[in-house]
Amino acid sequence: MRSYGQFCPVAKASEVFAERWTPLIVRELLLGSHRFNELEQGLPHISHALLAQRLKSLESAGIIERRLDLEKGRAEYYLTPAGQELFEVVMKLGEWGQRWVNQDVRPSDVDPRFLRWDMQRRIHIDRLPQGRTVVEFDYYGSYKGRFWLLLERPEPSLCLFDLGFDIDVVVNADTDTLHRVWAGHMTWADAMHQSLLEINGPSTLVRAFPDWFALGMFAHIPPVVQPAPAI
Repeated sequence: MRSYGQFCPVAKASEVFAERWTPLIVRELLLGSHRFNELEQGLPHISHALLAQRLKSLESAGIIERRLDLEKGRAEYYLTPAGQELFEVVMKLGEWGQRWVNQDVRPSDVDPRFLRWDMQRRIHIDRLPQGRTVVEFDYYGSYKGRFWLLLERPEPSLCLFDLGFDIDVVVNADTDTLHRVWAGHMTWADAMHQSLLEINGPSTLVRAFPDWFALGMFAHIPPVVQPAPAI
């Protein structure tokens, strides 16, 4: 953890919070990820070794605490009171980013692994049909792949392999478009109208499908359209 060499509280806080990956680790912890493999799911581009290093640094700084689950034989990570106070910081940072920086999803921003992880935890549980509803996502374009969401109460789950369940809904989507919908830059309806996304299944499930998802945490914030620079 590098020092700015200043006693200013902004400098001291930045030494802890503004280190690369640290804000995203705190984001994941605030969203309920506590096991190492869960943190890796939400941070697919960080190396195993670097994540372990950052967690150790945050523990030393008093931001997180490591708890050992003796029954399951694994460690879990939780925010301390000091870490919990970063909730407002993370929220304000995300709101500012959505409003002023996150104008669109660029090719370098496309990350299907994070997208599918975020989708499975941003679901309106109370709006799901009774029983289990299996949704298959087939995405194409800049990235090609497939995953499944098992939507059931009390906890939906993400599957990367076909478990053999009957499929209730199939979503065919351009990968970049699915990211834009999730980020709030495009609606489900607009994506379908432009033939960039297709939802197939029983009509009752197809109509209800968009209401099952809360979208990204900051998708409700409209980006500020900045004027073009003067020539």
